[in-house]
Amino acid sequence: GISRATAATVLTVKGRVVFGDAERNNFQSVTLKSRIHNGDTVRSSDGASVDLALIPGALAGLSGDSEIKIEELKITKDGNETAGGMRDRTARIRLNRGKIIVLFSPSDNSASQFTIKAREITIKPDSDCLFCVRTEGTTTRVTCAKGNINASAGPQAPVTTAAGYFQQWPKNRTEAVPAADDAAAQIDITESLEAGEQLEDQASGWPNRRPF
Repeated sequence: GISRATAATVLTVKGRVVFGDAERNNFQSVTLKSRIHNGDTVRSSDGASVDLALIPGALAGLSGDSEIKIEELKITKDGNETAGGMRDRTARIRLNRGKIIVLFSPSDNSASQFTIKAREITIKPDSDCLFCVRTEGTTTRVTCAKGNINASAGPQAPVTTAAGYFQQWPKNRTEAVPAADDAAAQIDITESLEAGEQLEDQASGWPNRRPF
């Protein structure tokens, strides 16, 4: 197969959001035409937001006052046929601060791998799911609104978080906690469900807009 890097597409942007090379502090404004590549950092100002299509099947909404780094976006194809030739899609991002909501729906037979890291936590969805990751100071919280996600801290074995549950690090409980027990997690679920509908609406026509 042929592997190549791809770029994230901007579905919507509201307020001031910039992207670029954080090490060189070389940033430009995100617009609907921006193509965000491996190594780019995306930063949103307070009150701003941006919705991104990372790879087909992985959509993300970044909240205000948040920052992510795109670590890898890759597509592997069999030959060059656009239709049916896609085999493998990989997206790896890191949430440096703030909040991101991810809608993961690998619709066809190709293997989609999606990983998001926040501090020492690694989060992997195992099938269709909708979840929220929030990191503030030393605290990271993962809340699942639909489906299941697996999250692990460092070398520890992953713990599955089902819809309606959350996990928080540093931990005082080993298993996932019902969101009904926590006001902030309830808000995360409500916001995730709203954002998920919005992402689905925006992305419905997206794969047909440009060939990969």
